Amino acid sequence: MDRFEAMRTLVAAVDGGSLSAASRSLNVPLPTVSRRVSDLENLLGSQLVVRTSRKLLLTEAGAAYVASARRVLEELAEAERAASGEYRAPRGELLVTAPIAFGALNVAPIVHAFLAAYPDVTVRLVLSDSVIDLVESHVDVAIRIGRLPDSALVARWVGEIGWVVCASPDYLERRGAPKTPAALADHDCIAFEGLYRYREWPFIKGSVTQQVTITPRFSINTAEGVVGGAVAGVGIARVLSYQAAASIRAGALMPLLADHAPPPMPVHLVHAAHQQQPLKLRAFLDFVAPRLQQRLQAIAHDVASAGHVSPPARPA
Repeated sequence: MDRFEAMRTLVAAVDGGSLSAASRSLNVPLPTVSRRVSDLENLLGSQLVVRTSRKLLLTEAGAAYVASARRVLEELAEAERAASGEYRAPRGELLVTAPIAFGALNVAPIVHAFLAAYPDVTVRLVLSDSVIDLVESHVDVAIRIGRLPDSALVARWVGEIGWVVCASPDYLERRGAPKTPAALADHDCIAFEGLYRYREWPFIKGSVTQQVTITPRFSINTAEGVVGGAVAGVGIARVLSYQAAASIRAGALMPLLADHAPPPMPVHLVHAAHQQQPLKLRAFLDFVAPRLQQRLQAIAHDVASAGHVSPPARPA
């Protein structure tokens, strides 16, 4: 019995919740998975898991063993990375996650340039709006938007993203620009919503916080659709600054109510702490951080500059 393979199989079964899940993730036959776990239990002389029709349950001995197995496998992986030269030159694979729209617009182009600069490194970029557990999913770097909870993860600040209320010049010529958040009640609005309705738009001026309930003329469940509706003159939209930046830069959208905008949200590169940081990770962070910061600064500048231009007044 290969003890390390048996340990990997057991951990994969626990993470996946079943032996069949481990079979799929490891790409080995189900009988082989079952045999490895049984061989490990026979070697230890203790039952590690309880197999039910729905899922795999750890015994007390199994929980303690799996925790130790994870540490052993991580130390083995660390030793293999060191032996393969990963700590002497940037090489190997990186798993990176980012929010879907932000990742496609701002992270992917930087990754393309990184790959050209580091031919011995490969990158798997997973775009998801869900918060992925870095340790459990073996993610090397995550781009996170918003306040970070306290954790043992290492975070590098790269900039900020704000919310923008905006409309097309055509719409503003026809309907005029709202002077206050309350004036949105007299305007056509575009809601970003799917199965659930999100029609509360928050505004802040000084110490006063205000929630405005909109009655949308048009609703859609993607940011691209919201921006497209605003550009088409359907109504006033509220989106994140990076989602509207290209249209604002092109003059297709104009920011509104900028002095009532909530505080911007921070953007961080987040990764697990390492006793010895792999060069591929260090190279990626050092390459991506300043370029992402430049992009976020340019977005903020474009939105702020457009916000200083007075929207067209409603015709008399």
